[in-house]
Amino acid sequence: MPLVEKGEFYRRFIKAKTDPAGFLVKLQTKTRRQIYLVPLLMFFSKQPASSVPRLRDIILGTEQRPGIIRRLLTLFRHPGKVFVEVSPPLNLSHFVQRPECYGRSTEYQALVLRHQLLKQHNRHRQSITGPVIKSHEEIKESILANERMRSIMTHYAKNRKMPLHKVRKKADDYLDEIAAKYNFFFIRIMSGLVGWLLNTMFDGTVLDKQGIQQVKAMSQKGPLILIPCHKSHIDYLILSYVLYNNNMPCPHIAAGKNLSFWPLGPIFRAGGAFFLRRSFRGAILYSKVFAEYIHKLLEEGFNIEMFIEGGRSRTGKLLMPKLGLLSILLNAFKQGACEDLIFVPVFIGYDQVLEEDAYMHEIEGGKKEPENFLQVLRARKFLKKRYGKIYINFHQPISLRQVLENFDSTLDQMPQKEVNALCRNLGWRIINSIDRVTVVTPYSLAAAAILNCPQRHFSYDDLFGIIDTYLNYLMSQKARLTDTLTLDPQHSLEQALEAYLQRKLIEPISSEKKTEIRKALLTARPSGRTLLEYYKNNCIAYFVPAALTAQVILARNAFQFVSSDLMEEFAFLQEFFKYEFAFDVDREPEYYLRKIIKSFIDDAIIMPHQTLPDTYNITADGLRKLKLYARFLKTYYESYWITLQYFKQTKRQNIDNGKDRLKKIRTLGKAMLKNQQVELTESLSEINFTNAISLFTTHKIKGSEDKEQIEEYERQIQRFIQAIR
Repeated sequence: MPLVEKGEFYRRFIKAKTDPAGFLVKLQTKTRRQIYLVPLLMFFSKQPASSVPRLRDIILGTEQRPGIIRRLLTLFRHPGKVFVEVSPPLNLSHFVQRPECYGRSTEYQALVLRHQLLKQHNRHRQSITGPVIKSHEEIKESILANERMRSIMTHYAKNRKMPLHKVRKKADDYLDEIAAKYNFFFIRIMSGLVGWLLNTMFDGTVLDKQGIQQVKAMSQKGPLILIPCHKSHIDYLILSYVLYNNNMPCPHIAAGKNLSFWPLGPIFRAGGAFFLRRSFRGAILYSKVFAEYIHKLLEEGFNIEMFIEGGRSRTGKLLMPKLGLLSILLNAFKQGACEDLIFVPVFIGYDQVLEEDAYMHEIEGGKKEPENFLQVLRARKFLKKRYGKIYINFHQPISLRQVLENFDSTLDQMPQKEVNALCRNLGWRIINSIDRVTVVTPYSLAAAAILNCPQRHFSYDDLFGIIDTYLNYLMSQKARLTDTLTLDPQHSLEQALEAYLQRKLIEPISSEKKTEIRKALLTARPSGRTLLEYYKNNCIAYFVPAALTAQVILARNAFQFVSSDLMEEFAFLQEFFKYEFAFDVDREPEYYLRKIIKSFIDDAIIMPHQTLPDTYNITADGLRKLKLYARFLKTYYESYWITLQYFKQTKRQNIDNGKDRLKKIRTLGKAMLKNQQVELTESLSEINFTNAISLFTTHKIKGSEDKEQIEEYERQIQRFIQAIR
């Protein structure tokens, strides 16, 4: 039954005795059988509509509504472009019982039915092609000429005592600095280029197909805010490529201004990137113009991709959420930019990340090299290597409207303090969601086993014993594993260890060439431990609850414990590591403890006492396994210990800020490593030092004068380190 077709209205309204929609409505009232209407959409192109039709569109019909000639040309010249989408069925028996339809005339019900189906068609079509593409000038004019922006500029000119025309010129320049110049023709070309790059550099992409279908369905309810983790510069290329090849529009991407250099800046803008400064401090007009641009994107119906971590993770684990852009999105929704915001947490992971050399350089105190054209030329070297597989998972989308249903008031009625709390809650919820769909790879599991092994020298059998413990735990927690780990863990882990041997991150102790590698003793090279730490951290989110639970059990220094006695210390460790790990905002410490204790019982690490309630005994092999979990935390203890010693040795008046302070802490760390006051090379991480500074300063440790607080943290850290030796 066509909804919109040339001549259809005339046949239905003039010639036909009965409207087909009205006939179906009447039929449904006479039968007990449910009638389902299944909206079907046929596409001859994924190209979005243009606000200004071209001459060929006028003659042959648009890409969305092609004439017969254009359809035939597309069908015979490019049959791969033609595809059909099935929209969710409409249950007619439920439809006629709706309050707005019940008891009304058949003609009225048929009219509402057609309107409903057309609305569903249009929303589904827009979820695939995207909204109408307007020119840069048209977008700019609609932003700068709207009443809200005019009022802002007038107020700014008055406060700064500037001529209004200069303020308008300034706002116009800011929009040129910020705005994307979305070009579908360019996107189509880039799709082929990115596909070639991925096939050249990687061994394939493992895509969560069920997840992307969920996202596709939710995109009909409002603009998508796609939020992937950020491990590499190619994250945004990969996500846009995946969406385009799964019949979804490429999003507008929030990118740092550092990437707007020539020639990549114009290329990124054509692909949908818009640029923002790292800080809006002092730039009042800029921040207002940027907020209006975001409002316009949502109003038009564009999907937006943003990186909530604020930058690429140099540690391998998720960074704590940066809430600036999230706050701007909430404010745009509050002002009525769209009906709903659909947040989509996305995990993008790699067997081997491209920028690992640069990350190690920065972690070890090196200066970050600014992005420039020379780096683009150097990037050719990446084409000579293979980097394993790419893994892409989608968490179930989060509807802002559904989140707000849990509050007593609507967003526009909330006081600012509540809005800020909502923003923080949403940020942590998104980070937790990404952690939950993280994929554990053989490379990350092998790195964890190497670094957590209690002996400096180890064999293949030692590593596989540790890996077996970790795998059993991951399966009990229903963690997402690569298909190779699920189907053939032995072979996949052997491949990962072989790769680490070839890259000289681990090496055999014996210099005899005849020694078979699987029988030789191995060791992690000091120069390779920091990189192994990066890959270990790729899977650490799954192990943090187990590591904390194991740590508080071991800290009791007894083979028997009462679980309720662990609660206070578990909460202390959560607070201690609040700058390192994202804990679920909806879960209390008791939930984690109960869950992990059950897992430890299943693995025979601990056993319930036969007579005493809530009491457990550590088994003989359980002590070894508890230390294997707790050792996930040792790097952080040592980093925080080094930072604490810096505060202990330095008076407040001599404490430096920024990079100078980090250099001094790192110098102190090197000396402590040399004197064997700390054991792990990977603990000399400037990122860990930065997080430690944040923790200690918020707990009133700002110099050697804070002796009491320093001694308390010294006692706690040393107690925890001693428990896992």
